[in-house]
Amino acid sequence: MSGVAFPLWLSLRVALLATLVVVPAGVLLAHLQARHRYPGHGLVTTLVLMPLVLPPTVTGYYLVMLFARGGLIGAPLERVTGMSVLFTFWACVIAAATMALPLVVRTVQAAFEALDPTYEEIAATLGAGRVETFLRVRIPLARRAILAAGVLAFARALGEFGATMMLAGNVPGRTNTMPLEVFSAYLAGDDARAHLLVIILTLVSAVVIVVAERLARRTTA
Repeated sequence: MSGVAFPLWLSLRVALLATLVVVPAGVLLAHLQARHRYPGHGLVTTLVLMPLVLPPTVTGYYLVMLFARGGLIGAPLERVTGMSVLFTFWACVIAAATMALPLVVRTVQAAFEALDPTYEEIAATLGAGRVETFLRVRIPLARRAILAAGVLAFARALGEFGATMMLAGNVPGRTNTMPLEVFSAYLAGDDARAHLLVIILTLVSAVVIVVAERLARRTTA
């Protein structure tokens, strides 16, 4: 069990933090995409959904280009903080969040687009502003979709491999999440550890699928 505790704890922390970041960001972005048409709307949709169709290693490569010391984000970040994101815990979070964000946006955007506008019209007649309507009408009506999106985001972040490998590497005791540890155990011929990690990930994934399906049925009911 000693070979499982750290990657399990690391993966849970990464998945939880990534979920806490992408759910609010994804809800806001989903609302923007569902309710507004603006120049660049299609480009934003393409960029958000790209991680769903690109190989994770390609997404990871783009992240490396962004967060490397000479990258668009990495260079100013290092000047301000003196730190590099690469091969750190935060690199794991960034990679996981990037791969989970499209799931949140697509799930919640569909829910926002399906909302009955009557409720918003009633709120407007009662004097509610845009922000109040968003918080007190749209969010509650789409709450099950948002919860389902959070579950999916957590599961995706927990199982992230390719982008994490590119941006965070596989540093023992630092960035070796469970999927990376499965890969390492397999290469090392440590079947017992690989089997245990695979079983844990499979059980978590099965639970996530059941929860997400139940939430989806209730949302469409």
